[in-house]
Amino acid sequence: MRVLVTGGAGFIGSKIALKLHAKGYEVVVLDSLSEQIHGKKPDETSPLYNSIKNKVEFIRGSVSNRNDWEHALVNVDYVIHLAAETGTGQSMYEIEKYVGSNIGGTALLLDILANQPHQVKRVVVAESRAIYGEGKYICPQCGVVYPLARKDEDMARGDFECKCPKCGGEVQLVATTEDSKIHPTSVYGITKQVQGQLVHLVCQSIGVESVSFRYQNVYGPGQSLSNPYTGILSIFSTRIKNGNGINIFEDGKETRDFVYIEDVAEATILGLEVPEANGHVFNIGTGEATDVLTVAKTLCEKYGVQVPITISGNYRLGDIRHNYADISLAKKILGFTPQWSFEKGIEQFTKWVNEQEVQDDNYEASIAEMKAKGLYK
Repeated sequence: MRVLVTGGAGFIGSKIALKLHAKGYEVVVLDSLSEQIHGKKPDETSPLYNSIKNKVEFIRGSVSNRNDWEHALVNVDYVIHLAAETGTGQSMYEIEKYVGSNIGGTALLLDILANQPHQVKRVVVAESRAIYGEGKYICPQCGVVYPLARKDEDMARGDFECKCPKCGGEVQLVATTEDSKIHPTSVYGITKQVQGQLVHLVCQSIGVESVSFRYQNVYGPGQSLSNPYTGILSIFSTRIKNGNGINIFEDGKETRDFVYIEDVAEATILGLEVPEANGHVFNIGTGEATDVLTVAKTLCEKYGVQVPITISGNYRLGDIRHNYADISLAKKILGFTPQWSFEKGIEQFTKWVNEQEVQDDNYEASIAEMKAKGLYK
């Protein structure tokens, strides 16, 4: 079978492309080789691109270009659509870029499938945990609630926790299920929500199967160490390797569900192969929450480098406080069980980082950019 992987030279996409190739699939990759991810000379600077270029049919192109889509879709049986602009902070001021690529690119794919001859049987698309906004909570008075985006004035006085949107009281975090309220707090989150909705709606109407995945915070060997907009594990690692201090936002107690790249790739391929996956949305994570301060301390320990760790109280508008996934549906339908704990995964990640050249630390420039836009406080 012939599979098209958009964004297939990226962190997640390249891992999936290689696993598909190893399983005997004929793989086509459509990727623009974005400079922010791959550098100015991908042949020289992008290990991700170089890992796939002799194993797949590679098309350098954009999902925002109809001709590139038409070229890539020739004789394709399945599409795994991962190509997207990523990063919640950057999305809040590069709105046209994010909407055009993420929503517009998906719309082009679906327009071609709806109006032109093709042999695509199933489309798998990457959504994101960002579509849940602040996630799912329990209020002692009101039951299950979904807090609204936190207010600037509350965070300015150091009050970072979510509140019940009904009574204003304290709430307790619980795992987010796929049927939880969709209310993203960033432009990026909105684009991922719309991507998933478009794929399921249109594919059902034209007789193409559809599956979508809401990935939690994906990490592992191969992720960009030079992109200052996404992935706190990469951002913190680059800071540490350059001997620079780490600024922990808020109070350091904010949490994320960190899921290892191998588990994400395995789950995605199950979404391609399991017949019963059709029409479903799946959370992919570990089902466990890890706070940001623990991440920073763990990385310093693994690298054997102690840099100043400051809990600053700074914050970014659009960031969420907590989120971790309920993955019971993926276990039930896909047979997916994560094989990598945070401890096991971070060991492999830091080992890989130690083998890489130290990257330039562009973090301060990204913070200055967000501050100039009024998004960093």
